[in-house]
Amino acid sequence: MEVFGDYAYYYNSFYQDKNYREEALQVDCLLKKYGKDVFTIINYGCGTGRHDVELAKLGYQCTGIDLSTLMIGLAKENAKQEKQNIEFSVSDIRNYEPKQQYDAVISLFHVMSYQNTNEDIFAAFRSARKALGNGGLFLFDVWYGSGVLSDKPSVRVKEIEDDRNRLVRIARPVMHERENVVEVNYEVQVINKETSKVQMINETHNMRYFFRPELQMLLEKAGFELLDNLDCNTLGKTSFDSWTSYFVAKAQ
Repeated sequence: MEVFGDYAYYYNSFYQDKNYREEALQVDCLLKKYGKDVFTIINYGCGTGRHDVELAKLGYQCTGIDLSTLMIGLAKENAKQEKQNIEFSVSDIRNYEPKQQYDAVISLFHVMSYQNTNEDIFAAFRSARKALGNGGLFLFDVWYGSGVLSDKPSVRVKEIEDDRNRLVRIARPVMHERENVVEVNYEVQVINKETSKVQMINETHNMRYFFRPELQMLLEKAGFELLDNLDCNTLGKTSFDSWTSYFVAKAQ
């Protein structure tokens, strides 16, 4: 189920304006609000490791796993550049067998929405439960059904530049009503600024949007108590304007 192919090479470029520091501070706030003495964290679907780097700077001991070999390579480079000691490895969050228990499991940037079936999301929840002792926290975010259906996805174009290239990304969504999944078809043009050579990348990312009752049921079945769900932007109560939501659960 590895999603990121050649697109992974340009991931940091497309999200260069993403405020990982601010999001790490949000996570820090939620861990302190709902948890107790959280120090060790494992990140399910760590991507290029930039959240982990920022959390490490805040004093957490971080571990990251991701299905993409390319992403893990970039994560190791980022941690080295930032002089942070973080362990990264390639693993599938659906069948990962933790080597130890942690104070918290986090999963950010909608990794759980890539789990399109009940079987996949439940498997990821069960793995997360194994990584925690009783009372450990599980914090993740997802595409939130109320907001997605109120403000349906539309075609989006993003243009950015890095040191070598101009990049144009077109995202064309297709909604699959019966599966609660949005099929996001990415077309990426990578234009070399020196040679004008164009590379085309096409990838499809299938994103499931979730509702609180179904996640609560699956979390409880996996051994968690759902503590809260919050709007990712405001950290307040979710509404029909909430496209994304944090979920906070405690291991039972």
